[in-house]
Amino acid sequence: MAVECVVKHAAKSAAEGPHWDDVTNTLLFVDILENTVHRYHPETGTVDVIQLDENVGFVVPARKGGLIAGVGRCLVHLDWDSKKVTKLHEVDHGLQTRFNDGKCDPQGRVWAGTMGPMVPTIEGMPKIGSLYRLDLDGSLHTMVKNVGISNGLAWTADNKSMFFIDSTPRQIYRYDFDKSTGNISNQRVIVDNAGKPLDDCGFPDGMTVDQEDKLWVACFAASKVIRYDPETGQRLQHVEIPSASRITSCCFGGKNLDELYVTSSAYEVSSEEFEKYPLSGSVFRVTDLGVRGRKAHIYEG
Repeated sequence: MAVECVVKHAAKSAAEGPHWDDVTNTLLFVDILENTVHRYHPETGTVDVIQLDENVGFVVPARKGGLIAGVGRCLVHLDWDSKKVTKLHEVDHGLQTRFNDGKCDPQGRVWAGTMGPMVPTIEGMPKIGSLYRLDLDGSLHTMVKNVGISNGLAWTADNKSMFFIDSTPRQIYRYDFDKSTGNISNQRVIVDNAGKPLDDCGFPDGMTVDQEDKLWVACFAASKVIRYDPETGQRLQHVEIPSASRITSCCFGGKNLDELYVTSSAYEVSSEEFEKYPLSGSVFRVTDLGVRGRKAHIYEG
């Protein structure tokens, strides 16, 4: 496999939420604490940016046009051309939270989760976040409560299972998934990295799935993406990103969905860490993996 940096220092804080838009053959991602949405054009190497007023955790395209985004504690619709932001829902009233990761399920619903402040530590932070589901009729439902850092989401090809990451306990969960109703049940832990060395597996962060139903998990603080077998929880392979430690998320892209785009964070990276990891905050592309991803779902409501 080969790893290259395609957007050097793409984020001043944390590049996150990569989504390959197969209609335009571009990569969407956000810079969370800079409140910006980015669109990278691989053919030209250019990046378009929209500035918002609050932290933005994720964006996904909507079938009817524009994007659905998690901005602060709100789910919004963002019109790319006019830059108009329309609030759809506000959540977690009275809590110090914000939206983090989000993704669409195979039926086109948006799943998006929140997180609280990371104090005193990631492991010791309050679990006041929740995972929400935005249905096609625009209604919002709370699906999981008592979440630390709501992160990666993925579904199996047969639509029978959903995967979800809470970075705080360093665990990946599997749920039975009812595709017709969007309900989930029977939570169980399939990967538990609690207590393991951070430089080995880090904090599980964003996640994607390949055509073989294997999970690719960004490992924050470990300079890598690990491929897991969700049936056994075993590590199958990993991709080293030697010039960035704080790996945040990944998604498959390219016209053949055989390229893995990887985002990273520069937030709170010290000068010493930057010397060791000079491309912190950049976006990387991994090729020659031998597997392909699946087309990313968009909001169908």
